[in-house]
Amino acid sequence: MIKKIMIQNYRIYENFQLEFNPKRNVVVGNNDAGKSTLVEALSIALTNKLNGRSLAQQLSPYFINMAATETYISTLQKDPSIYPPEVIIDVFFENDKELASLRGTNNLAEEESPGIRLRIAFDEGYIDEYKKFAEEPGNVKLVPIEYYKVEWLGFSGNGITWRSVPVTSALIDAADIKLQSGTDFYLQQIIARHLAPKDRVELQRAYRSLREEFAKETSIADINARLGESSNHLTDRAFSLSIDISQRTSWESTLVPHIDDLPFQYLGNGEKNCLKILLAISKAVDTQVILVEEPENHLSYSNLNRLVSRVNGQCQDKQVIVTTHSSYVINKLGLDQLILLTPERGVRLTDLKESTTDYFMKLSGYDTLRMVLAAKAILVEGPSDELIIQRAYLDAHGKLPIEDGVDVISVRGLSAKRFLDIAVEIKKPTTVVNDNDGDFIKATGRYSDYSNHDFISIRISPDITNETLEPQIFATNGLEKLNRIFETEYETADEMKKYMKANKTTCALKIFGHDESIKMPEYINEAVR
Repeated sequence: MIKKIMIQNYRIYENFQLEFNPKRNVVVGNNDAGKSTLVEALSIALTNKLNGRSLAQQLSPYFINMAATETYISTLQKDPSIYPPEVIIDVFFENDKELASLRGTNNLAEEESPGIRLRIAFDEGYIDEYKKFAEEPGNVKLVPIEYYKVEWLGFSGNGITWRSVPVTSALIDAADIKLQSGTDFYLQQIIARHLAPKDRVELQRAYRSLREEFAKETSIADINARLGESSNHLTDRAFSLSIDISQRTSWESTLVPHIDDLPFQYLGNGEKNCLKILLAISKAVDTQVILVEEPENHLSYSNLNRLVSRVNGQCQDKQVIVTTHSSYVINKLGLDQLILLTPERGVRLTDLKESTTDYFMKLSGYDTLRMVLAAKAILVEGPSDELIIQRAYLDAHGKLPIEDGVDVISVRGLSAKRFLDIAVEIKKPTTVVNDNDGDFIKATGRYSDYSNHDFISIRISPDITNETLEPQIFATNGLEKLNRIFETEYETADEMKKYMKANKTTCALKIFGHDESIKMPEYINEAVR
């Protein structure tokens, strides 16, 4: 299995390294964080191919990291003798006596290990051409990739071939899997599992009979008669149309699978993507490493559930690396397997409490990915609290929190502590805003385990006469103002508080969208500050 990858100057990665779990790896990150580049780098290092073709035939100057390219171009102006930057992808394997031929220190870490190095570097056989090229550095805008070569080596320094690679891999991206090969394989699976030899014979006989009957149709015979008469200037022999009944066109390649009476190619994108991924995994029977790119695309909740369950079931003995934007996928495959990607490294949640991991796996609807990807997070108890915080932030900063990368996340009851477990692992600046429920000491004591982390703050009002958000809002704004905002005509404080508690979200929506200034309770002001 793959232990670690180190990447130098490949696309977004200038200097990057990441260690993998031996079984499940769930890779997340913001757009352009390099998720696709990571699985692509793994795939080309293990196969020396990109999109099914030799890497050497597809080299592009845009493979080279832009920062490295800019440094090369600026240095070339002063020193035309420098060589252009090289790309290195080092894949480290677990220690195994059978990998002795790949063992060595020829890697970026300079550590003794078995592994594979893919190197894209300047080919000194082109030194004369390169010197002429470098004589006019002012014209250089990109690295001269035409002077590069691709080396595929073991950490021993010896060249390797695909037979030398001890780990077979499959890169699965539903968007790139051609449907026709998928339908062929789908049909072949059904045939292999369910049809006896005599069933195949009967299908072949019936198929041949149908093709022979085609030529006997009256309309077809008339068409062939006219074609024969009009083709005299082409050939002296009889010309006609018929179905090929040779062995070259067997019934297996002609029959089309149907799902609920719909031909495979007319299924919706979600169903097709789900089937294509499952088919690709089924085809990778002897593959040790499965790379899956964003399996959730086009999938409904039920299809995604089915897909993730099948991935878990069919890949028990394989190393799986999945990139995703789906909290459901993260929660189901396991938060402890999560890797938050940055251009330099991956941040892991391996030390997450087992109870927290189990909690999110059982209740996988929680939007944990928002917590992971936010610059900062504010955790609130419900949708009405979320709206009030949004309005308070807007009043304080002149914009909504999400514009500053601050995500206000509505969590239920004690699940706030589960989210804080995640925050502790990735050191995410997080504020919790809670009601005091009439007992300030008990409410704050609930979060005592997190008080020693300076990036976590708990904001709860000490005013126990106002137990929840609604009476807190009433206390700071009064009856007259709230009647204007809510377009009500209540005459007493008790009537207004009762209305607000019974219509939490409606009242919060009106506060959020009203033009009149709103005075917020101090604990909320502290949170948005």
